[in-house]
Amino acid sequence: MKNSFQIKGMSCAACAAKVEKTLNSLPGVSKASVNIATEKAAVSYSSSEITINDIWDAVEKLGYKVEDNEEDLSNDREREDRGQEIRRQKVLLAFSLLFSLPLMVVMFAEMFVWDWMPTFTGNKYFQLALATPIQFVAGAQFYRDAYYALKNKSANMSVLVVLGTSAAYFFSLAVTFWGEQLGLMHVYYETSGIIITLIILGKLLEAIAKGKTSEAIRKLMGMQAKAARVMREGKEQEIPIEEVRMGELIIVRPGEKIPVDGVIIEGYSSIDESLLTGESIPVDKTVGDEVIGATINKYGTFKFEATKIGKDTALAQIIKVVEEAQGSKAPIQRMADIISSYFVPAVIGIAVLTFLVWYFVAEPGDFNRALINFTAVLVIACPCALGLATPTSIMVGTGKGAENGILFKGGEHLENAHQIDTVVLDKTGTITRGQPEVTDIVNLTELEEKEILYFAATAEKGSEHPLGQAIVKYGEEILGEVASAEEFAAIPGRGIAARIKGKSVLLGTRKMMQEKKIVVKEIEGQMSEMEDLGKTVMLMSLDGEIAAIIAVADTVKENSEEAVKELQRMGMEVIMITGDNKRTAQAVARQVGIDRVLAEVLPEDKAEEIKKLKAKGKKVAMVGDGINDAPALAIADVGIAIGTGADVAMEAADITLMGGDLLGIPASIALSRATMKNIKQNLFWALIYNTLGLPIAAFGLLNPVIAGGAMAFSSVSVVTNALRLKRWSFKSDLR
Repeated sequence: MKNSFQIKGMSCAACAAKVEKTLNSLPGVSKASVNIATEKAAVSYSSSEITINDIWDAVEKLGYKVEDNEEDLSNDREREDRGQEIRRQKVLLAFSLLFSLPLMVVMFAEMFVWDWMPTFTGNKYFQLALATPIQFVAGAQFYRDAYYALKNKSANMSVLVVLGTSAAYFFSLAVTFWGEQLGLMHVYYETSGIIITLIILGKLLEAIAKGKTSEAIRKLMGMQAKAARVMREGKEQEIPIEEVRMGELIIVRPGEKIPVDGVIIEGYSSIDESLLTGESIPVDKTVGDEVIGATINKYGTFKFEATKIGKDTALAQIIKVVEEAQGSKAPIQRMADIISSYFVPAVIGIAVLTFLVWYFVAEPGDFNRALINFTAVLVIACPCALGLATPTSIMVGTGKGAENGILFKGGEHLENAHQIDTVVLDKTGTITRGQPEVTDIVNLTELEEKEILYFAATAEKGSEHPLGQAIVKYGEEILGEVASAEEFAAIPGRGIAARIKGKSVLLGTRKMMQEKKIVVKEIEGQMSEMEDLGKTVMLMSLDGEIAAIIAVADTVKENSEEAVKELQRMGMEVIMITGDNKRTAQAVARQVGIDRVLAEVLPEDKAEEIKKLKAKGKKVAMVGDGINDAPALAIADVGIAIGTGADVAMEAADITLMGGDLLGIPASIALSRATMKNIKQNLFWALIYNTLGLPIAAFGLLNPVIAGGAMAFSSVSVVTNALRLKRWSFKSDLR
């Protein structure tokens, strides 16, 4: 079973790593992933060995709060929770500022020797009164978090904050009451107070910025209609969308949003599906066509039957995919997790070593200087920014993809796409529209052409192949209703065999005819002429004798040529793979600018071709739309499914293009590259503070207050940089 839930109270990557390690150690849990940016855990487990309540209990024992994820589209609880966190940090910041500002003024007065300051401001007891509420009220969240971390034998950001500020506070407390006996005079209340204030400010700015990273989910949720007009007891009733039942008849008028998924049973219209597919041109729909919830009815009024409601609608599934992708981990994040797991203990060791060196070697006996440098090392090294570097970019990147009709199933696929150097495109339904039409019927018998068409259409009646469907459709247009064959069998990659009116009918490729010992040599010239024009040629035999040539043409999609050019411009090799013969395949390839063609490839062999490319060291993306493409999609480094295709293909793929536009392929790769570039920038900003700050602090060149400010704003800089992805546009990127 799979389950995801919210975890409240994690402060940095070390917290997430501890929770993840605990979950993965539980019996019955096969895989657990914890994301600090989304504050979510995703767990795969065996319900026979462990319950979800046991899993939640394990998390709560670590000191964190667990909340179940409600999959109710009308309730945006994430936004509400984020708002509560922002309000809480605002209150704590205001409280902390109230007491820390006077301490800051005192600090500057001492630095610049302001003689106009009242004498009581320098009183140690006055400063103690100001610092104590900051330390133990505003800073209570850090003490609580540090307690649970240490209790669970781990260390996190809060441990560093508590160690650093407590050292300054309690040292100052000792000086306040026993300074004369100890021979110490200077206190550092302003250090502890201002550090806590700055860190709270950083947490507030971080919470505000993180809230913006999940806007894509809120936009998707906002697409849903709020009400539906249903037929109940013979009357039209407007009801909340949550009350719509399966099978109900729903009426949609021009300009209205379609409330749920269904099938039109009366009327017709043009529907704007751009919100979900990215296709700008409205799609004509009539009786029998499917409609998708959240799309907009442009012109006609129609009535449809609800077939999917609530969690089962296309919109709900898209939201689920995006949420799972945003909560997943990209491989590059493992590096940050490994660094974080060792970082905090290492920092504590460096801080202790810094104190000892300063106290015993650099400036022997100068406790004040040793303490200040000890505190500065602890504060500058907080690794919260490191934990946010990858997941925030993944959240924004997957959200941006969803806005453009590109669904990434996980952060790992968003990362892997940037490595692609070879793109393999299926032909039918991917490069072409997948709606072929009969263009030629060459009768090679003494039968009338209508009789030839009758045998061909009847034979193909049981076929699901687009070419077969084109023949059936043409037959229905000429002959009316087409009957079913007495016997029917599909021969994968070859064609079909049928028995009609006692005659044995074969309809398929020249290879099938050759295998059945049917002579086709005399008509090779005619076939070649048609294939050179990009037509797919099928041969039909009756009782072992060649009877007809049937040519079918499938038009190339509008943006296929442009998409191929963009992929090539981006440095990728583009290959077309198809079961069609070489002449037809090469004719289509020439139209779109593809040089390498793998033709006459059987469905089961497509995956083998992908394996061969991977064995040569290629990073391969397979793009397809049909059931026969699913194995190849699954085995490719990145599988990209055309959203207008079969559900099985979309299930096997890593990326789904909700529309049929092939420009989504270079767009998804370009978005992956932009996201990876952004992640690397984030990791740089997250590590530069620590890398430069640690030695500066250890050498006594960094004031703890400045260290606190730098640490707080490192998180803000990382999240703000991730938010720059929101301005990314694949159209401008592709230019």
